[in-house]
Amino acid sequence: MLRESILKTLKSEVKPAIGCTEPVAIALAVARAREASGLEVDQISSIRVNLSSNIYKNAMGVGIPGTKLSGIYVAAALGAVACNSADGLTVFSNVTDECTERAVRLVESGIIEAAAIKAENTVFVEAHVEGGCDEKWGAAVIVGKHDRFTHVENQDGVLFESNETFECKSENNLDGYSLSEILHGVETLPYEDIRFLKDGATMNIAMAEYGLENDCGLMVGKKLQESYEFSDCFAKNAMILTAAAADARMDGAPLPVMSSSGSGNNGLTSIIPVAVFCRKNGVDDEKMCRAIAISHLTNSIIKQKIGRLSALCGCALSAGSGAAAAICWLKGGDAKQIEGAIQNMIANTSGMICDGAKVGCALKLATSVSAAIVSSTLAMNDIVVGCGNGIIGREAEDSIENLGYFADSTKNSMDKSILEIMQKNNRA
Repeated sequence: MLRESILKTLKSEVKPAIGCTEPVAIALAVARAREASGLEVDQISSIRVNLSSNIYKNAMGVGIPGTKLSGIYVAAALGAVACNSADGLTVFSNVTDECTERAVRLVESGIIEAAAIKAENTVFVEAHVEGGCDEKWGAAVIVGKHDRFTHVENQDGVLFESNETFECKSENNLDGYSLSEILHGVETLPYEDIRFLKDGATMNIAMAEYGLENDCGLMVGKKLQESYEFSDCFAKNAMILTAAAADARMDGAPLPVMSSSGSGNNGLTSIIPVAVFCRKNGVDDEKMCRAIAISHLTNSIIKQKIGRLSALCGCALSAGSGAAAAICWLKGGDAKQIEGAIQNMIANTSGMICDGAKVGCALKLATSVSAAIVSSTLAMNDIVVGCGNGIIGREAEDSIENLGYFADSTKNSMDKSILEIMQKNNRA
């Protein structure tokens, strides 16, 4: 039934995360490999991680919570030193200054190796930990989702094996349902089923406030706030708060955010503009949660087509479309206008690439929120980019399919080029 499909999607794809989910996945895999090996940290002689290019590029330059450090090697070291795999996407929750010092010493020892490899899934992490006089070792593999283990092994044999096959897509469970049917489903859900979505608004706004109160990242949100003097304009406030949250998160702020379809930044973009609209317009919690559900589900539907990780910016295309759809719904838009907001968003932002997680993402989130508000405003006035304009199809579903086709057909060459440029810049 549709109700069960919607709830399964929301509960699977809307989760708290501390830190960027790509370094999280690396630390999680290393932690599980070390646990499987039975080794103490001071016994480890080798840590190796093989990563899909998407994981590699998103983990290269983003801040790690509680450390003021960044990078793949630090994430791997923390996985060995400080992390418990049972913590899932909040695996960095126990990082302390002492843990960070131990992790830095581990990195400086030169025992950590990392490689970008060709992988079938864009979310792929393989971790190997070895050491001890009796040559103990452990291995763990994550595929498809940032916290989904498919294989765990040690010197004594296989400890866990998943025979399930899956693509690196969003788990939306909504195939076969039209957007209008999903909208109706959200509107008729018992409020108790989706009340938990309010936690995401609280969590993500708290990250935004942290970003405004501290000098984080590029300070995009903070400087825009000073420039605009935080006027009462919804569009400016939504853009400022979302950018400030990204400033803080990408700089490694030690706070959780509510992620969406495996991405914390997608969660910021999906939730914050909706929450700001509701706060400004006195919208009650029930209606806000329904709007947030629409945003998450739209994000999930599009990410199923373009991939959980992609060479395209999911914050703009999938999460931004979710925000546009939700804002349009909050304004009283009907199904046609809501789909028009998605059409406008895809027409507007389809050229935005993902060149890794980094402090500069705050700029992209600001742009995405601004575009979402423009897209929904135009749709409410029945101004919609029509079929024949580039990749835009007759209906929103057609445009999403076209976007997915483009993402699939170009991902290998685009990802390869983006990663090569990023690595060249790192060597410069």
